[in-house]
Amino acid sequence: MSHSEPILIVGGGLVGASLAIALDTAGLPAVLIEASAPRIGEQPSYDERNLALSRATVNGLDAIGVWDQVRQRATPIRHIHTSRAGDFGSVRMDAATEGVDALGWTLPARELGAGLLRRLESCRHLVRMAPARVESIVPTADGWAVSVSSGNERRDVATSLLVGADGTGSVVRAQLGIGVHEHDYEQALFVTTMTPERDPQGRAFERFTNEGPVAVLPLTDRRVGVVLTVAADRADEVAALGDAAYAALVQERFGWRMGRLSRPGKRVPYPIRRVAAASLTSTRAVLVGNAAQTVHPIGAQGFNLGLRDALTLAELAVSATDPGDASVLAEYVRRRTPDREGTMAMSHGLVRLACMDQPLLGPLRSVAMLALDRLPPLRHALARRGMGFRPNAPLAVREKTP
Repeated sequence: MSHSEPILIVGGGLVGASLAIALDTAGLPAVLIEASAPRIGEQPSYDERNLALSRATVNGLDAIGVWDQVRQRATPIRHIHTSRAGDFGSVRMDAATEGVDALGWTLPARELGAGLLRRLESCRHLVRMAPARVESIVPTADGWAVSVSSGNERRDVATSLLVGADGTGSVVRAQLGIGVHEHDYEQALFVTTMTPERDPQGRAFERFTNEGPVAVLPLTDRRVGVVLTVAADRADEVAALGDAAYAALVQERFGWRMGRLSRPGKRVPYPIRRVAAASLTSTRAVLVGNAAQTVHPIGAQGFNLGLRDALTLAELAVSATDPGDASVLAEYVRRRTPDREGTMAMSHGLVRLACMDQPLLGPLRSVAMLALDRLPPLRHALARRGMGFRPNAPLAVREKTP
C-alpha cells in the first residue's frame, strides 16, 4: 500500500508534535510517524523533566492552540536569581522590572506532552501513524520514498519534504548520511521534584558550582523542580542515595535560599552530551529539535530552541509552493543558523566558564555578574534573550504588543 503526502515528519515528541500541529493550523497536510502509541498521560517519550518555557515559546504554543490545553498546570517564573558558589555577585532578573507578568513559565514535560496529544486529536489535515517505525529511506526524483512498518502493516510513503524530528539518536539523520559534532561533558543530570521550606513564589534559581550547575524551578502545589548535575563517574553513587542523603547533597550544592529542601521524588540520571548535526538539511530533507542539535541543559534552552526550529519551518512551508524546494531549505538554514549557533555557544561557554575550578577566574566572573546585575541595559538585553526573543524569529513567537 502506498500513500503520498507533501510533508512527512518522523518523530512525535515535543518538537515533532508541535510542528505537525503548526502545519495543521495553517491547513497544510502532513504525515506524523510516532514511535509509541498515543495515550494521554502515558506517552513514554515525555519524561519527568520540568521544562522552563520562555515567553516566546508560550507565544508560539498559544498560536497553535496548545497553551490553552496546559496553562492550568504551568507556573509563572517572575524572578530569576543566578549565582556562582565561591564568587561574589549575582544576576537578578525580575518580571516587573521588565514590564511583563512573567519571564517564563515552568511546566512538567509530561503535562506539555499530554496537551500536545489532546491538540493532535483535533487536527484535520494530519495523518498519524503510531506505533510506527521507519524501515528505509530511498531518494526519488522529487523527494523520498519512506518505508514504514506499523504493527503487521507495511506502508510506503512518498514525500517531497522529509523532516527528522526523532531526537538525539536520529535515524533520519543517520540514513541521510549527515554526520554530527559531539562533545561529552562527562556529566550526568538528575531531575526530580522537592518540597522547599519556603514558598517559591515564582522564583527560579541557577547556581553554578565546580561540579556543574544546579537549577531550582517553581512548580504548582508549593513544589520545586530540581536539576542537579554531577560528574559522570559519580552518577551510580548518587543514584543509589536514599532520600535523606540525596536531599543533603542538593542542599550542600544549592544552599539555603529556599530553606530546607525535602521529600525528593523519583530521580534518574541522564548523560549530558552536546550533539550537533553537521548540516541542518539535505536534498528535500530537514532536521529539527534534538535531531538537529542537543545542547547542554544549562539555561533550559533545548525545547525552546527546538520549537523555534519547528515554527520557522512551518512558517516557510506555509508560504511556499513547494516546501521541499532547495530555496526554501536554504532560507530555513539562513534564519535558524544565528539562533542555533548562538544558543549552543552560550550553553557551552557557560558550562566551561562558570563551572571551571579556576581560582583566577573567580574575580572576573564576579565582576561580570555585578556588571550584568547593576547595568540596566545589559540586564535588559540578557532578560530579553532569556525570554526567547531573537532576530528572524517566526512570527508566532515574537513579542506581543498591547
